[in-house]
Amino acid sequence: MKLLLASTSSIHGHSYLSYFKKAWTNHFKNIDGPVVFIPYARPGGITWDDYTAIAANAFNNEGIELRGIHTFNSPKDAGMKAGGFFTGGGNTFVLLKTLIDNDSFEVIDKYVRIGKPYMGSSAGTNIAGSTIGTTNDMPIIYPKTFNAFNWVPFNINPHYQDPSENSTHMGETRQTRIQEFHIYNKTPVLGLREGSYIESNGKDHFLKGKLSARIFSAGKQPFEISEGALSI
Repeated sequence: MKLLLASTSSIHGHSYLSYFKKAWTNHFKNIDGPVVFIPYARPGGITWDDYTAIAANAFNNEGIELRGIHTFNSPKDAGMKAGGFFTGGGNTFVLLKTLIDNDSFEVIDKYVRIGKPYMGSSAGTNIAGSTIGTTNDMPIIYPKTFNAFNWVPFNINPHYQDPSENSTHMGETRQTRIQEFHIYNKTPVLGLREGSYIESNGKDHFLKGKLSARIFSAGKQPFEISEGALSI
């Protein structure tokens, strides 16, 4: 497998996908066919066409063809013609339910496992893990299962935020919520901060970017890991 899993599509002060442009342009270098974009997460409820247009603008500027999965005759047709896949952010529950309901899930899984490159951001990164149980999103709709692609043997929490010492917010921190997850689940969780991303072949996983990530395991104290190989 060839995976590029970003915490977010944009960071403050940078345009869409620009902060890791070198990584994703190299990720899709010399592919045979268009990058198939999966717009199902629909951030803000925008249409699939409008979301695809945002991604297409960034890719076309780099000379890479991108086409929405919904414009093909079927998910199977899209998978056969794809040079690679990119799943954007939004609501992870909406994304997973749509993938399952229209039979895109099995198609994408098949072709990614045989080597077609996959990139995800935010919700598109969540679904690469074991389950979507550590997403930050509200369950506004319910997929029949929380099981995700399981391309990497851990869950990911994109947009991971550290507690602020000066905050007056009295709700749970992100760390508290992940530790609550581990009361009922054993799957490790990687807290991926905005601006960082993971490159993986399905067996070896590497943290890239300027920020460290936080690793959570059931029954253990969380710890930081800097750029480099991940042992989870």
